[in-house]
Amino acid sequence: MEFKRINQLPPYVFSIVNEMKVEFRRRGEDIIDLGMGNPDLPTPPPIVEKLVEAARNPRNHRYSASKGIPKLREAICSWYLRHYGVLLNPDCEAVVTIGSKEGIAHLALATIDRGDKVLVPNPTYPIHAFSFAMAGAEVCSFPMHPDRNSWTDFMEALEKTGGYPKAVLLCYPHNPTTLTVEDGFFEKVVALAHERGFFVIHDLAYADITFGGYKAPSFLAVPGAREVGAEFFTLSKSYNMPGWRVGFLVGNSQIVGALTRLKSYLDYGMFQPIQIASILALNQMDGIPAQISNIYEKRCKVLVDGLNRAGWGVTMPKGSMFLWGRIPAMYRHTGSLEFAKLLMSEARVGVSPGIGFGSEGDEYVRFALVENENRIRQATMNIKRFLARTEKAEVGELG
Repeated sequence: MEFKRINQLPPYVFSIVNEMKVEFRRRGEDIIDLGMGNPDLPTPPPIVEKLVEAARNPRNHRYSASKGIPKLREAICSWYLRHYGVLLNPDCEAVVTIGSKEGIAHLALATIDRGDKVLVPNPTYPIHAFSFAMAGAEVCSFPMHPDRNSWTDFMEALEKTGGYPKAVLLCYPHNPTTLTVEDGFFEKVVALAHERGFFVIHDLAYADITFGGYKAPSFLAVPGAREVGAEFFTLSKSYNMPGWRVGFLVGNSQIVGALTRLKSYLDYGMFQPIQIASILALNQMDGIPAQISNIYEKRCKVLVDGLNRAGWGVTMPKGSMFLWGRIPAMYRHTGSLEFAKLLMSEARVGVSPGIGFGSEGDEYVRFALVENENRIRQATMNIKRFLARTEKAEVGELG
């Protein structure tokens, strides 16, 4: 049998490192896994208690609504108004998704025709590119590098597409590079979208995970943005609810409406008690994201300090739950997959190879801040010993 759509997808390189991790652990090895961005912190108890309470009510055991129950969509719009001053209509400008990953994939199917050009970052979270590829788009990319001008790279790539793509996908704070934007960036994007006629999808998954006083802007807060785009958000990171799979899309009513209509054919929405618990999170727990962000910031400082002491120069990011580290010069020629395998075998530390996020990421690896500070400290000490052995071996060869 031949399945052309599936066959066009590249091998999922993260599985190679993951299988290696499983094999090491099977042998009793202690692997400090900083690979997958899977939050390790528990969901706040009041949210869990609300889920349990709602699950005991048989009325919540029936099919739900594919677009999300009305009170959840109202909570979403209220949350946006409080956080960003954006007034949204819960009836036509908000749709609940089964996590933002599902939402992005289905939005691509709902809005993109075969042969449409779509501009996405490289490197980036895989679904950002492959959702559009699976929908039949011609996926074009612009490079995302910490030491380059993001706007210049974006404009150069835009002109290479002919200047008029069907859609542009953005993600700030960015996964995996952790790049952020300041006031003025989205204003330029909105003006350009109006001028060139493309629509914008912004993935705001890490809105609340920011460091050093930085506040991540919402694309929708820019005047005119709702006329040309929409924004995804997820409760996975901000409220420690990754396994609950709660996300949503808000913004332009035509874009939201396209996803809403497609979902009406595909699903009945998530289990209703999950939606009810999510209402509590959005309406009553505004202080939780800052607490969670503070934990990630402390972890990141430990990781950054430890790697720098190990001789691996990295910089503290402004946001996300990751650290994007350029591979030390002596190993850069190996590529990110081989280096990730080397870190696993020699330092017992799991990381994500940058090549898994796109060709522009092959000189980098991504650390996820999903272990406590002591474990992260141990990981950096393991890495320091590994790099020291390498340096000693090179000096011995030269001698």
